[in-house]
Amino acid sequence: MSDVTIAGPKRPGRSLVLTTAIAAGAVLMALPFYWLVIATTYDAHEIFSTPPHFLPGPAFIDNFVGLFRDTLFGRSMANSMLVSTTYTALGLVVCTAAGYAFAKFKFRGQNLLFGALLVTLALPSQVTLVPLFQIMVNLGWLDSYQALILPNLALPFGIFLMRQSMSAIPDEMIQAARIDGANEFRVFAQVVVPTVRPALSALAIFLFLAQWNDFVYPLVVLRSPESYTVPVALASLQGIGTTDYGQLLMGTMLSMLPILVLFLFLQRQFVAGILAGAVKQ
Repeated sequence: MSDVTIAGPKRPGRSLVLTTAIAAGAVLMALPFYWLVIATTYDAHEIFSTPPHFLPGPAFIDNFVGLFRDTLFGRSMANSMLVSTTYTALGLVVCTAAGYAFAKFKFRGQNLLFGALLVTLALPSQVTLVPLFQIMVNLGWLDSYQALILPNLALPFGIFLMRQSMSAIPDEMIQAARIDGANEFRVFAQVVVPTVRPALSALAIFLFLAQWNDFVYPLVVLRSPESYTVPVALASLQGIGTTDYGQLLMGTMLSMLPILVLFLFLQRQFVAGILAGAVKQ
């Protein structure tokens, strides 16, 4: 007689505990962001009062107006948006093209070059800071947009992500396009790129986030407040003697909005892109 496995009864108690634990974790993670929003509605001397405030206050407009009136934060937001958008667009082109070359072409030294690329992932950015600064000095690019955009376009992680995603594309699909008369650029633009669109969306978020949040390198190469990016501008709001925490926290909250909008717009593609190439056909 064959064994028959009978499913046991469901346990609603376990599901309730798991849901409660997840909800509690979500609340704990969201609490700092909620406090940040509430803190922007109070004056600097009221933000750290005891007990802490959990309801909005009356100073939101004053902090918002004061931030843009007393500082160049608006210019810094525009600088970061221009630099991050341009860097993301150019970085997508460079990383996608390099990933395609590693995934679908065979050339001498390919494995050695790709191995060297992976090794650079383990190097902290501080290792290349001084040589990169010296290069910018020699080129006369200090305090310029190109100093922020060009050096890190070939992001090793981006090339690795696109290479893994494109490795899952069947070679027969590419060969069929070539047989139909498509040149290499058309194959790349019309066959390969649309296929890896989820990975492109994930890479776009990574590139934009990396450039938007970068602090140390812009702090080194930027000289004038007119060219500051958002992280450098926020650091400049912290005075030696006094700091207007209302304006500082207002700037911090505003700096988060572009990233939140980008993630909400690309979140489905982002998840699919992270999982791209994880399952071998």
